Amino acid sequence: MVYFLFHFFAALIVLSAVAVVYVSNPVYSVLFLILTFFISSTLFILLGAELIAMLVIIVYVGAVAVLFLFVVMMLDINYSRFKNGFTKYLAIGLLCGVILFVNIVFIIKQSVTAELVTEPVPYVSNVIAIGNLIYTEYMYIFHLSGILLLISIVGALVLTLRAKNSSVRRQNINMQINRPSSIKYVNVKVKEGVNYEDSN
Repeated sequence: MVYFLFHFFAALIVLSAVAVVYVSNPVYSVLFLILTFFISSTLFILLGAELIAMLVIIVYVGAVAVLFLFVVMMLDINYSRFKNGFTKYLAIGLLCGVILFVNIVFIIKQSVTAELVTEPVPYVSNVIAIGNLIYTEYMYIFHLSGILLLISIVGALVLTLRAKNSSVRRQNINMQINRPSSIKYVNVKVKEGVNYEDSN
């Protein structure tokens, strides 16, 4: 029964992944992408990795895919222009797919079959196993990925707060608060304007 469910969900993943690329409407493509993530989480549940299944749903479905959906629905993009150029790159995509399939078949044929385990293996929770691997063997890679995420967050904040154009007029709160209480009346001629000079 487990093997049947595994192959059934694997076939659904392939079909939904093909639908992500094949469907012309980008909103439907993102929805099929969410479906692909959900079905892949069921495969992890069948393998006994409940933590990874929950992480896939929380991170990929709850954050990435929903973000894609909001971006696609908010942007006003002319998708007919992309539809016309789809057939032009179809041959290159099929060629890349055939090369990837041949590589996978070659790797499977060259793989070494593992020996059967005769002694009973002690049960270890997947949370404990993943935690031991992350904080022992892959500790430096884990911390490096955290540093990269921190750098990306700081870079996004810098790009957001940086002025795109120096000629854009912006409000100076400090100058408004510290301005003098006196007001100077100026007799301005018509169509000549007045030059403002800061007394500070």
